[in-house]
Amino acid sequence: MKDKIKHYLVTAIVPFILQIIVRIIYLSAKKRFHHSDINQDETYIVALWHGDLLMQPFNYKKLRPTREVRVIVSKHKDGEAIRKTVEYLGIGSISGSSSKGGAKALITAIKALKKGVDVAITPDGPRGPIYSVADGIVAISQKTGAKILPFSSKPTKYWKINSWDKFIVPKPFCEIDFYVGEPFDVDGLSIEDAKKKVLEKMMENQLDK
Repeated sequence: MKDKIKHYLVTAIVPFILQIIVRIIYLSAKKRFHHSDINQDETYIVALWHGDLLMQPFNYKKLRPTREVRVIVSKHKDGEAIRKTVEYLGIGSISGSSSKGGAKALITAIKALKKGVDVAITPDGPRGPIYSVADGIVAISQKTGAKILPFSSKPTKYWKINSWDKFIVPKPFCEIDFYVGEPFDVDGLSIEDAKKKVLEKMMENQLDK
């Protein structure tokens, strides 16, 4: 019974409360958007670090207000809470990760991109190490030809959670700079060279390098 109550709290109550808090933080913040010019008719892979996930739904909606995006979310219990939270914020999800359900997630992501749906990936999720790049983002890009868009944000005031990903929570009424870098591809590169390129591009506007 206690496990059922805990599961309900984590997957239902907590995400609902969290998305309200996230909205309040976003609305209270002074926002600056630094977006590259992209082809709005093209389908992209959105790349963001696990610790920088919280405010990125708003960054995406500012850049792509009429497009659909689905984020690959781990199947473990924390992933379920994240999935419900981002759904409240208008972001769809794909279940799976590099450690569990990876093959299914890969296939689903490829199908989504071919249907014109953007796919968001945290290359260092769900368990790190921080700022590492798993093979999945490279495989999806090379199999579909979809370019990668690096997303990041820099709040002036924030809390940093004591977790492997140094999860960032901006403080209310802070200033937040949102970044979307130039789209790039990894066609023709080896897995290792492609991962190095992804890492380099994603670290360009990273808060904590």
